[in-house]
Amino acid sequence: MPPEEPDPEAVAEEQRRLDRLRRLVDVTCAVLWQSELTRRQAEELVAAARREALGLFPDKDGVFELVIAPRFRRILDERWPAEPGRVVLPFPPRLRDG
Repeated sequence: MPPEEPDPEAVAEEQRRLDRLRRLVDVTCAVLWQSELTRRQAEELVAAARREALGLFPDKDGVFELVIAPRFRRILDERWPAEPGRVVLPFPPRLRDG
């Protein structure tokens, strides 16, 4: 029995969400590099980007932590070096119901 064909509408919707996520990450990185923010403001911007990303892909927090969070951390650490002993922008896993 041949595999089922993917739904073209579902594939297109997934692509739209991926494109939006890519733009979100790119714009967030550009703002982090180019804006005169405090470390706290930068962390708040990253937290907002994380919320938006998880809104687009609710069950992919692990992927965010592995792929996107390190990019943001690297920028934050280069622009605003962490104070000794301070945990740098923790991205705790989302708590799941149930």
